[in-house]
Amino acid sequence: MAYRCPGAEHISGTPTWEVKICPQCGGEIEIFSVDMQVACDTCGFIAYNDLQNCIRWCKYARECVGDERYERLMGTGNP
Repeated sequence: MAYRCPGAEHISGTPTWEVKICPQCGGEIEIFSVDMQVACDTCGFIAYNDLQNCIRWCKYARECVGDERYERLMGTGNP
């Protein structure tokens, strides 16, 4: 069985487009599937495409995913 990167579908073919809400100012952040990160046009907040990555750096992560999931993803809670 050949290994296939789970993120590869987001960078191959036609890019997809998504609008995220900036957790800092409430503005809209337009992000394409091929973008690693995009700055909010209003406040400069950096939004990332990868949930696992953003859990590590975003000050709103616990609020966004909830306490239980945050602890599990950070490796500080019970499995």
